[in-house]
Amino acid sequence: MNPSLLAGLNPEQSQAVTLPHRSALILAGAGSGKTRVLTTRIAHLISSGAVSPHGLLAVTFTNKAAKEMVTRLSAMLPINTRGMWIGTFHGLCNRMLRAHHREANLPQTFQILDSGDQLSAIKRVMKQLNVDPEKFIPRELQNFISGSKEQGLRAHEVEAYDPYTRRKIEVFAEYDAQCQREGVVDFSELLLRCYDLLSRNQQLREHYQERFKHILVDEFQDTNPLQYRWLKLLAGENNALFAVGDDDQSIYAFRGANVGNMQELLRDFHVENVIKLEQNYRSHGNILDAANALIANNRNRLGKNLWTAENGGEQLRVYEAPTDVEEAKFIVEEIQQLKREGVNLTEMALLYRSNAQSRVLEHALVSAGLSYRVYGGLRFFERQEIKHALAYLRLMENTDDDNALLRIINFPTRGIGARGIEQLQESARINNTTLWDAAARAGGKVSAFVALMETLRAGTRELPLPEIMEHVLHHSGLRANYESELATPAKKREAEERLENLNELINAATLFVHENEDDSLTAFLTHATLESGEHQAGDSDDALHLMTVHSAKGLEFHTVFITGLEEGLFPHQNSVDNGEVDEERRLMYVAITRARRRLYMTFAQSRMLHGKTNYSMVSSFMRELPEPLLLWLSPRFVQRAPSFSSPAYSGPAYGGATYGKASPAPFVMPSSASRDSGALWHVGQQVFHQKFGEGMVTDTEGSGNEGRVQVNFKRAGSKWLSLEYAKLEVI
Repeated sequence: MNPSLLAGLNPEQSQAVTLPHRSALILAGAGSGKTRVLTTRIAHLISSGAVSPHGLLAVTFTNKAAKEMVTRLSAMLPINTRGMWIGTFHGLCNRMLRAHHREANLPQTFQILDSGDQLSAIKRVMKQLNVDPEKFIPRELQNFISGSKEQGLRAHEVEAYDPYTRRKIEVFAEYDAQCQREGVVDFSELLLRCYDLLSRNQQLREHYQERFKHILVDEFQDTNPLQYRWLKLLAGENNALFAVGDDDQSIYAFRGANVGNMQELLRDFHVENVIKLEQNYRSHGNILDAANALIANNRNRLGKNLWTAENGGEQLRVYEAPTDVEEAKFIVEEIQQLKREGVNLTEMALLYRSNAQSRVLEHALVSAGLSYRVYGGLRFFERQEIKHALAYLRLMENTDDDNALLRIINFPTRGIGARGIEQLQESARINNTTLWDAAARAGGKVSAFVALMETLRAGTRELPLPEIMEHVLHHSGLRANYESELATPAKKREAEERLENLNELINAATLFVHENEDDSLTAFLTHATLESGEHQAGDSDDALHLMTVHSAKGLEFHTVFITGLEEGLFPHQNSVDNGEVDEERRLMYVAITRARRRLYMTFAQSRMLHGKTNYSMVSSFMRELPEPLLLWLSPRFVQRAPSFSSPAYSGPAYGGATYGKASPAPFVMPSSASRDSGALWHVGQQVFHQKFGEGMVTDTEGSGNEGRVQVNFKRAGSKWLSLEYAKLEVI
């Protein structure tokens, strides 16, 4: 054994690295040095003679992680890492299929379809089978096929619930047959084909089981059912599976990840060694104490408690803003102050639960002249659904805009194919006219599109800007297009985000009208174009990071802002309704543990939704954080809202109620009070009732025993309660 390999490891890390030949689970907390442990384990096995460089297999989830592992290994040992089996699930399966293409019933030069090529192949099958693309959306079929394969299911193994599903299965089966004829595979097929190969070929399976005595897996909590089954096949009964993961950071259920694989590993491999890496090398103590207190509320955890040799550090800064605009303004001011203190923009991150939240933040950053980049996503005005909506608006304003017309003439799909568009372009060229003029002379489905645009223009002529947005989103079919995708499990999350972004476009128009004297559509479109191109930071520029919490996993920053901490937003209402609060809490845990030195948590009493003011309750996660760890930077502002009988009321949202414009009436909310203690009730107070649970005060009438209070409860809805018998407590 090479003693230098263990230098600098803490006792738990050293124990994990030097484990004997048996399966183990390394429960690696955030910032606990899991990559170092995994890489050092490989180096230890090789240097001690337990295995040759080619006798082990290490699986990661990204090519970047695999490359980093190889780089670190090269620095530890004087070995040639070329040819070692270190890579992603897809990469390793591709390698195995190449080596055994005949046994896998594939040509030696089989090609891999990317997402775009796969979609094109599915469209060809649909045309061959006369499948209506308006009834069966090609991208939905693509997700259906890939999702089935990731569950380990072939077409004949998918249950046909109804005629609609049976038709999709027919496309699935013919698509697979077409791929086989053409000698191509998609990404999902790589893993499934490799699993099938090992399942049915005992000689090959035993060969790899004999070769790979040690199998190491990174980010094990993110494995899906098929990936775990593949690992079990390779490991057999005698090999050691060394799995590194953190059940508290399992946040990808929507991609098929199964956190239950960790419990199954303990049972299937009779794991006696669960080593917990709890010492954190990233964050100050107060940040870790907050994360520990939060995640302790989750059920069925394997359990661990992060700690650090560092001091407690600063308290977590909490800011409650009266509105989402004021929340963004506060964040910008804090960023500017941090810059003056010497913290680079690139060391700061703004995290949000939903992509739609970025629009208000981006607007504030652009107004302040601060450079930023959206990590793992697009800036608000560059997102597909927003560009579609703006294209409708641009064509309404200027029918000579050929680019806008080409973008939406067949979106949502209306049966105008590529050939029809080519004919339109040829007609415009021959007659030296715009595409709109050519379309006005055309017939069939093109003329129906022209009629739609004329109807949109006529229907919005006298409307204010936010109502123009709402009218176009509804009558163009854009909103209905994404709503139709909600029924497809593989598309549901993406469709929800796109719908949220479209709703945020209405909010953008409302804010634009409020801030500018010119509320014309032309002015707004100019504003959108300028914001989409302003302050686009280059890769090497000092720029702030904006990202969803999902995108932030694996990253760390000096300062982190977690924004929009309101019930129904974070935790997201869809997750609450689906009983997935534990995963939302894990997501909050990930957000907190991204911060090294300073953490801000912000929320707003009111937020724009569909162009109207929405009153929200603070996230339930905030109440799970120990009060001594928090530093409140603001009094708790609320705004007087109209009663539920107001015509502006439009139903519950984000756990609160939606209202029209309200005049502010700020006051400092008491931190703890009850009717029995003589406290006064105020609109906006968050309260608790023994029978109805948590809610928010939305109206009051009278005082004393003769008065009553109206509360919108999260679960029980809106109720009027007598002050004499209400027995409410302020949260």
